[in-house]
Amino acid sequence: MSEQEDAIFRSLADPTRRALFVQLCRGGEQTVGALTRWAGVSQPTVSKHLAVLRDAGLVSDRHEGRQTHYVARQAALAPLLDWTRTMAGFWESRFDDLENLLKRMDQ
Repeated sequence: MSEQEDAIFRSLADPTRRALFVQLCRGGEQTVGALTRWAGVSQPTVSKHLAVLRDAGLVSDRHEGRQTHYVARQAALAPLLDWTRTMAGFWESRFDDLENLLKRMDQ
């Protein structure tokens, strides 16, 4: 697994980070304050989670005055989707092999 894929999986492994990412995907660009109110946790906690998501390339930020706005980068999920497709193909072939073996055993 590449470092990028590993960073994406690590960042989305946490339920709070996953929820923040989904909220940004659904709601578009939002400030840290808005995300803090939505998440119901402290602003430093939200900021730390957003930093992990940003470092993984899943969100980007922009500063406007004293506020920081975050937006989801859904295209950054491409390595995760590629990995999932690869694993799906692997397991599909394994299940096909198992099905063939069971058919031969029944004969």
